[in-house]
Formats: sequence, C-alpha cells, structure tokens
Amino acid sequence: MSEKLLPLAAMEKLLKQGGAERVSDKAKAALKNAIEEMAHEIAAKSIKLAVHAGRKTVKAEDIKLAIKE
Repeated sequence: MSEKLLPLAAMEKLLKQGGAERVSDKAKAALKNAIEEMAHEIAAKSIKLAVHAGRKTVKAEDIKLAIKE
C-alpha cells in the first residue's frame, strides 16, 4: 500500500490521545498500515453486503454490519 490514504500526523495524534508521550516514526507507520488494512477489509465486506442487498451504493448500515462480522 504505497498510496497515502492516512497521514502519519493523524497516527501520532491518535497515539498521543491514547496517552503516549512520544511516538516513533515506525510506530506511526505501523498504526497507519494496520488501520488501512482493517479499513480495506471492512470496505470489501461492506461492498459485498450492498451487492447482496441489490444495491450499488454502500450505506452506513453496510459498514456497521461488516464491522460486526
């Protein structure tokens, strides 16, 4: 995943909000990769749910159901 979907600054902000005083560049990159991977999985499941329901449009309920699975 070489695309820049999520900025590293946002990863640092999330980690600091979680209580970290300092955050390494490798930690930011690891969190970014993990979140992007999870997002891709959720998106794929959501698309399958929308198609199964006979829709082209992915709705919030598809996302919520995909997360529960």
